[in-house]
Amino acid sequence: MPISVARLTVWPLAIPLRRQFGHAAAARNVAQPLIAAIELSDGTIGYGETHPRPYVSGETRESVIECIRDRFVRALLDFRAENFPEVLEFADSLPFIDDAGQPITAARAAVELALIDACSRSFRRPLDEVAGWIGAAGLGDPGSLHTVRYSGVVGGDDPARVARSIRKMRCFGLRDFKLKVGDSNDDARVRAAVRTLGRSLRHGRTTLRLDANGAWTVEKASERLQAWSELPIACVEQPLPRGRERDFLQCRARSRLPLMADESLVTPDDAEALIVNRTVTWFNIRLSKNGGFLPSIRLALTAAKHEIVSQMGCMVGETSILSAVGRAFLRLVPRMRFAEGSYGRFLLRGDVVRRPVRFGYGGRGVPLASPGWGVDVQPERLRAWCETAPVNMPL
Repeated sequence: MPISVARLTVWPLAIPLRRQFGHAAAARNVAQPLIAAIELSDGTIGYGETHPRPYVSGETRESVIECIRDRFVRALLDFRAENFPEVLEFADSLPFIDDAGQPITAARAAVELALIDACSRSFRRPLDEVAGWIGAAGLGDPGSLHTVRYSGVVGGDDPARVARSIRKMRCFGLRDFKLKVGDSNDDARVRAAVRTLGRSLRHGRTTLRLDANGAWTVEKASERLQAWSELPIACVEQPLPRGRERDFLQCRARSRLPLMADESLVTPDDAEALIVNRTVTWFNIRLSKNGGFLPSIRLALTAAKHEIVSQMGCMVGETSILSAVGRAFLRLVPRMRFAEGSYGRFLLRGDVVRRPVRFGYGGRGVPLASPGWGVDVQPERLRAWCETAPVNMPL
């Protein structure tokens, strides 16, 4: 008998951060994930997580809930599956844009991740089968999980604080670092980071990359990139706002530093345009931003085909649900250069699973058990961190 979806519930959470985290586009004291729970006709429940960002995809928490109710619940009414490949076919067909042509990738991610989790558990099929279903050469266990290390991400505006943060992270064995830039004091912070990493950075034992979150004008970006051109920086992420992609070429012409697309890379159409116009040489793939598990895998494969370097990014304040999805992604996808996320209780004051997911010493991540994402979500913790009443959507 085929399974169907009986109910979808969205939990709007608010979990305090251990410290404020800020960058050029936002500052946060509280994580506000949306957790989607899909209950199947056989009683199995699966979970997905998303973090809408208006400056990324244009979505808000309110618009995501509305989109799930008005568009994705309607799609789920037609869902019937007798096996796991049929689930993947359905999940792969979920839309990326609305009728007005606006991205709905954060909403899509919540639904897709919850559906895959529920059906992987219901059919008792491991997520490794996604690799065979996609059928791309090189895709599958162990992917990048045993070679890539999770990065330390440093914000703040004080060079001395940047140096202290990096030293603490180095004591925990981290070797890859991302520094938030995009304000009037960023030159001092960049040079403080370079000095702190010192010989290890110059000799390639550590790495440093920068993220402007689209804060610069073309003139400021060109000025900064030229000034830092001789520093040992791996790449500079999103120097200009989304919508200014053609101006990236002007920045590239003035500096040797590689450029990475993040906010400019939301939908598959964005990726195609970036590739055709040779705008950047790096992609930042984020599971929530890019629409979920399957599109993120396809995006990584497309990047590799066109010799674009990829990292797996994260959303500030993700719970262990999205961190677990990231582990599954790294276990299947080869040649990822950097990874972010899995900060767990390093950053959050609470979580929603029995055993929180967090990277270990040196930024190492271990694979999680499947089927499903491999985490045990606790309903009482969802209730404890729920900011408003959960939104119930029976089908």
